[in-house]
Amino acid sequence: MAEIEFDDVVKRYPDGFEAVKHLNLEIKDGEFVILVGPSGCGKSTALRMIAGLEDISEGDLKIGGEVVNDLAPKDRDIAMVFQNYALYPHMSVRDNMGFALKLRKEKPEEINRRVTDAAKVLDLEQHLDRKPANLSGGQRQRVAMGRAIVREPKAFLMDEPLSNLDAKLRVGMRASLAQLHARLGVTTVYVTHDQTEAMTLGQRVAVLRDGRVLQVDTPQALYSRPVDVFVAGFIGTPAMNLVEARLDGDDVVFGSNRVPLDPRRRPPGRQGRVVLGIRPEAFEEVQVARAGLPTIYCTVTVLEELGADAHVFFLVDAAPAGDTRATGGQAEPLAGEGTLFTARVEPNTTTRVGDRICLTVDPSRFHFFDPETGGSLLGTAAEEPQPELAPAAG
Repeated sequence: MAEIEFDDVVKRYPDGFEAVKHLNLEIKDGEFVILVGPSGCGKSTALRMIAGLEDISEGDLKIGGEVVNDLAPKDRDIAMVFQNYALYPHMSVRDNMGFALKLRKEKPEEINRRVTDAAKVLDLEQHLDRKPANLSGGQRQRVAMGRAIVREPKAFLMDEPLSNLDAKLRVGMRASLAQLHARLGVTTVYVTHDQTEAMTLGQRVAVLRDGRVLQVDTPQALYSRPVDVFVAGFIGTPAMNLVEARLDGDDVVFGSNRVPLDPRRRPPGRQGRVVLGIRPEAFEEVQVARAGLPTIYCTVTVLEELGADAHVFFLVDAAPAGDTRATGGQAEPLAGEGTLFTARVEPNTTTRVGDRICLTVDPSRFHFFDPETGGSLLGTAAEEPQPELAPAAG
């Protein structure tokens, strides 16, 4: 195993485009770190630089404390798992998994031991003599991971390995990956555009945009203390509601709504224009909410009933925050002006589309951002409080 360190790394192409801009990131020995962001943010380029598949224009990349800028991929002792599996169709699962060891001229008994051990870990023992064409997508991906495991590398690099699987298989494979890392403890760098994968797999998550790292932290810290409006909108499902607002005395005003501020979540010394962020779970239907919370009235535009909870979409007569389009997360109204908000409510709601309803909103869970820079006005130390639990009956 080994730590991986980006020290002011830049990737610049011949036409002058910088795909990665002064990247500084330290990945500890044995850590599972996710690189997440929208398409074109530089996450795959950063991964390929670790692998040695992309040259480094400036800065140093270190693996195990050694600068590897000029080291050939085969000499870096890392294993990469790709999105497209890249299995040899004419070879059995056993031969696919052991091929790299065969090229290294390992003894046949050692190859067999490693392949057998990896097959046990990945539940592939019964498939070792089958060809890839006779396997499901999830099984093929496990073979690709097995091929990486048998090499016993210093680090695993994974480039969107689950994106070709259907939704149900992805959930199962996420759990398998988490168990695999817990068992092997090998340094792992995982690239995805799916923030759900990032939040469920990563010990730490690095959010990238336009070649820069915006924030690196634990999944929960990213969720509760986003450093800027982009991270706030990108992390979380459904996405955070982000809207133009203004601070007016002890209240925040967005459209025709005026809500009292919570002193714990008040931007110090700030008045006037802000971007207000409210996560969907900060709303509740008034009949099930705890007493004392402020309320807003809205008309249900869309209702999504998901079994475990329900999402109510409603229009707020205020402009959406300018950066929210870049996150690709917040819903947008099909017609008319305003911002489409999402509220997560109880699954047994009787609300229907077109109903005029009353929602409570919890100001202690508000986020505020600078409308010019996008930076958080609360600072990364301002943690969103956990919701209060209702007292147990009896």
